[in-house]
Amino acid sequence: MKIERIELVEVEVPLVAPFRTSFGTMHSKDTFLLHVVADGIDGWSEYAADPEPLYCSEFNAAAELVLADHLVPRVAALPEVTVAAVAPAMAAVKGHPMAKAALETALLDAELRSRGMPIGQYLGSVHERVPAGVSVGIKDTVAALLDDVEGYLAAGYLRIKLKIEPGWDVEPVREVRRRFGADLLLQVDANTAYTLADADHLRRLDEFDLLLIEQPLDEDDLLGHAKLAERLRTPICLDESITSARDAAAAIELKACRVINIKPARVGGYLEARRIHDVAVAHGLPVWCGGMLETGIGRAPNLALAALPGFVLPGDTSASDRYFAEDLTEPFVLADGHLPVPTTPGIGIDPLPDTLRRYTTRRRDLFVR
Repeated sequence: MKIERIELVEVEVPLVAPFRTSFGTMHSKDTFLLHVVADGIDGWSEYAADPEPLYCSEFNAAAELVLADHLVPRVAALPEVTVAAVAPAMAAVKGHPMAKAALETALLDAELRSRGMPIGQYLGSVHERVPAGVSVGIKDTVAALLDDVEGYLAAGYLRIKLKIEPGWDVEPVREVRRRFGADLLLQVDANTAYTLADADHLRRLDEFDLLLIEQPLDEDDLLGHAKLAERLRTPICLDESITSARDAAAAIELKACRVINIKPARVGGYLEARRIHDVAVAHGLPVWCGGMLETGIGRAPNLALAALPGFVLPGDTSASDRYFAEDLTEPFVLADGHLPVPTTPGIGIDPLPDTLRRYTTRRRDLFVR
């Protein structure tokens, strides 16, 4: 392919309710889309991080800079752009996996559209729909939490994930388990909020028969997670610690986790996400697909990834109305606790022009031939 244009489209989409985690509260999804045109064919992707470097070291302004000054020039200089060539072209630039993922995914979308191939077929999806879980943020009261969980279960979600932090962990988990019973698929996500010194406290969660506890310690503390795993019956799932297939192999070798959450944006894109899936499957570890409060542009390819055979746990691929009163795309709607995997070429979805226009705050050309 020959790249004709790469455009950054900054958007701000209101959330239906504030979403609180251990590192902050979000009121809207403030991000950008990448729109590429190659050989006359459009490709789209969504940058997954936030305006501030709180969840991870990447943030919107830094991503725009590294794309404009370093990543896009390297990729645009390729004599022939293929998705297989994109990652090697960007490899000299250290870090910035979410920015790299945005560029690779937009080009993957355009290339697959040119072939008439859905991303699910390209990745190796084996399911037409995937089970949907929901992530429930930290609330002001346990009563408010129970009301939210009740609403999500009534909507049909098959798994509940509770965000936790010191001071908001054992009691809310106990009350959710008490209210909704032992059959509820329930897990918790700490987003690195604890240390190994909290092991005895975290062990109190074992009594609730959780599917897993996600990322309790710092992302760079594989050894700490391995030591914590020896003291907990609840399986440890790693999220922020896994940025590559090499990380996954190391974590498995150290016995630092028994489950892996694969977020394509965090690991540099869908090609590396598939490699992590393959490593986990080879070692008998289940994986699931996490979320970053994506609009439909990011949600569609996540559903295709979650349809690979190793994704045996419900992910965070919730319906559009979990986060947005109005999505940037045609909404994804829950049916019997599942969401459909897109089947049209590329990522399988486009932004709605009028809706995108309403939520766009800025546009910038990063490359024009």
